[in-house]
Amino acid sequence: MVLKVFFPSCCSSADSGILVGRWLSEQSSAVVLAVVHFPFIPVQVKQYLGEVQRATKVSLSVLGSWSNSKQEKEEGLSEFLEDLGTIFSHEPWIQISKEGDSKFWSCSTLQKHSSSPKEEEVILVYYDQRKVMLSHLHPPLDTADGRAEDASKLSAIFDTVARSRVLFMTDRYDEGPIKLTHWQSEGVEASIIVELLKQASVPACMLLTFLLSLVSGICRSTKLSTCEQLGHRLQHLQVISSNKKAQTQTQLMRKANIFVSLLIDVALGILLMSWLYRKNRIGHLADTLIPVADHVAEELQDLLQWLMGAPAGLKMNRALDQVLGRFFLYHIHLWISYIHLMSPFIEMILWYVGLSACLGLTVALCILSDIIALLTFHIYCFYVYGARLYCLKIYGLSSLWRLFRGKKWNVLRQRVDSCSYDLDQLFIGTLLFTILLFLLPTTALYYLVFTLLRLLVVIVQGLIHLLVDLIDSLPLYSLILRLCRSYRLAAGVKFRVLEQQDGKPLRLLMQINPLSYGAVVQTYRLPTYSCYPKDSWASLCKKLFLGELIYPWKHKGEKQD
Repeated sequence: MVLKVFFPSCCSSADSGILVGRWLSEQSSAVVLAVVHFPFIPVQVKQYLGEVQRATKVSLSVLGSWSNSKQEKEEGLSEFLEDLGTIFSHEPWIQISKEGDSKFWSCSTLQKHSSSPKEEEVILVYYDQRKVMLSHLHPPLDTADGRAEDASKLSAIFDTVARSRVLFMTDRYDEGPIKLTHWQSEGVEASIIVELLKQASVPACMLLTFLLSLVSGICRSTKLSTCEQLGHRLQHLQVISSNKKAQTQTQLMRKANIFVSLLIDVALGILLMSWLYRKNRIGHLADTLIPVADHVAEELQDLLQWLMGAPAGLKMNRALDQVLGRFFLYHIHLWISYIHLMSPFIEMILWYVGLSACLGLTVALCILSDIIALLTFHIYCFYVYGARLYCLKIYGLSSLWRLFRGKKWNVLRQRVDSCSYDLDQLFIGTLLFTILLFLLPTTALYYLVFTLLRLLVVIVQGLIHLLVDLIDSLPLYSLILRLCRSYRLAAGVKFRVLEQQDGKPLRLLMQINPLSYGAVVQTYRLPTYSCYPKDSWASLCKKLFLGELIYPWKHKGEKQD
């Protein structure tokens, strides 16, 4: 039978004493949690283990003895360690000792109460108590007591270490009768300032959560990208300021990722703001904005003049071409007048808009997206007019085509049924079909040109929102944790052979396998406020052909027109 002994590497230099841990009989494994040093009173050790067992619900016991090579010269130490097996009656009694300065260790078992004692093969597995404690590879702490039986063997080992947190709260500086060596024996990892802040932050978090909920409701009432992003960030602040303790590792990582994302977002926004206000860059930007708007308007006027002629040698319907061209030219004239009317206030508007970068880089990018939407509002109007006119003609032609075939659309049953038409209806239908068919190329050309312009604006806004979503959703804290402390994001374990020699126990080192960077991003990715439509190319081409409106994104819970 093979006996597995899991020994903490932090105890390899501990003074001689007894091994305290948990015995897993169904796995023939012993999990060593700490070493109790001499001198000690056995009754006090039993009382202490009983208190820890009541607090942790883990059946702790004295598993054996530990002998350090530095104290081997003392007379009778080995006999005393052997006699401890009669006081702490545990079967089997494990004896681990260091052999001088050699790297080889000896590990043996004693079975005093067995009628036919057998020599068992021992495998000594070293593990890092800190990494096992913080790796969260054990079952959740809020499940039933029998969870280790349903888990894998390694999960039971990890669960034992995780549930023995109370045992690790005693360090070497405590004035008690028992001295232990474990991963926190040099001092418990804690901070008085952090604990005081935790206690004082509860009422402040409750007040902040109430205020943020009010502001978030106001921001959600509008559909501007800036208000949506502000509402999204306010929800993040509500999650951070919540006084509810994170119950699982996923909730804890989500809070930490949101906090780091907010810090980096605000830091990048402040850097952008400091760059904008240096060397009067706001004034230079305002001076170049008006000429750029005038240049875009002139290019649109030249494009419309080209469409009102014979574009690419195409024969257009002159009457409709002139009406549409003058209609759009009038809109451009109104737009130019609007821009020049706002020109004295543009620098002041940009100056105050630049201050909003202190709220974060994502807020500044959303403001940029809204500014682009306002500056290209005339292009959006052209696209809507052309799309609605083109859509009207397409649906009119399809309805009249069904009239020729003796069909009609049944609105109640949502299907095409047969129908008989008289001569007057067929005559009027033929005239309307002919008119719409010959006017279709002119309308389709205007629709095509303005759709391409609209798609150009949509692509620019889509790239901006992709960058915003990247900053919002990237789990930066998890990635930093994966880079610096990879054992905190564990995916499994691996074993490395340290020593394998005849007559000596096999020594293995248990190491934590971290998650890959892709798995970290996929597991801890934060949700975003925008939901991009995942239309196929066939669906997109169908929308373009039928003249349906295309938006760069849609918000959750909304439907596209």
